[in-house]
Amino acid sequence: ALRLGLCCQELTTVRVQDPRVQNEGSWNSYVDYKIFLHTNSKAFTAKTSCVRRRYREFVWLRKQLQKNAGLVPVPELPGKSTFFVGSTDEFVEKRRQGLQQFLEKVVQNVVLLSDSRLHLFLQSQLSVPEIEACVQGQGSLTVTEAILHYAMSHCGWVQEEESRP
Repeated sequence: ALRLGLCCQELTTVRVQDPRVQNEGSWNSYVDYKIFLHTNSKAFTAKTSCVRRRYREFVWLRKQLQKNAGLVPVPELPGKSTFFVGSTDEFVEKRRQGLQQFLEKVVQNVVLLSDSRLHLFLQSQLSVPEIEACVQGQGSLTVTEAILHYAMSHCGWVQEEESRP
């Protein structure tokens, strides 16, 4: 019976990958990151998902989680350092690692996992205002519907990733 318990452990893998500059060369250029999530946990609606988010959205997410978590400490985000010494690539890579560590800690926390904003952030491509509306029941879809809708409409990406040479 003990062995059975082990194989059915809930595992959630979350990766922050593939930083890309959007609107390159313009005043409003920014970097976003791919968040890949793979899980067998009942806490998540979709077992695999893949979305792109920028740092600013992570900052928003952390603030919201903090508001709802009460006394539960929310993990830190990598700093917003303006005085960064070194190359941009280095900075982006450091930030990528920090964002991944942040999400790894967040998805292990039962209290934070109960926040539907987190799920929409990780498993739908809704913008921040759309996430807010959805959570408050003002969106056209429920939280679960929004995630499933997104997961279904992007089911092509998995094959695409694997077939790349």
